[in-house]
Amino acid sequence: MNMPEMFDGESGTRLLQGAIVGAVATIAIGFSWGGWTLGSTAEKMAAERTTAAVVTAYAPICVERYNANATAEQRDAFSKESAWSRDGLIEKAGYATPPGSKSPNGPVADACAQALSKILAELPVPK
Repeated sequence: MNMPEMFDGESGTRLLQGAIVGAVATIAIGFSWGGWTLGSTAEKMAAERTTAAVVTAYAPICVERYNANATAEQRDAFSKESAWSRDGLIEKAGYATPPGSKSPNGPVADACAQALSKILAELPVPK
């Protein structure tokens, strides 16, 4: 059986080159504009969205728990602590531990401390 003319000589080389260029262009366009992602990238994006959802759900609960249960000493320590380390106080006190969990959630503690700092900043300063 004879091969068609387009697979012989110069035309066969051009056909192979066209197929390779087409494949490379398809891959480049697919990943840059087509929305294709690797599995590892998809997993990373899913983990980021999960963390954001947990923070959105539990940060208001943390703020409510702090406002309802914090002692005067805890409130004083929170107001005197630097803004960078307030989340540590929230974690130690247990306000950033979601229900059913045994350990505090760092991103929730950070969001809770930011919200409480904002509330603290809005309070009038005693003279």
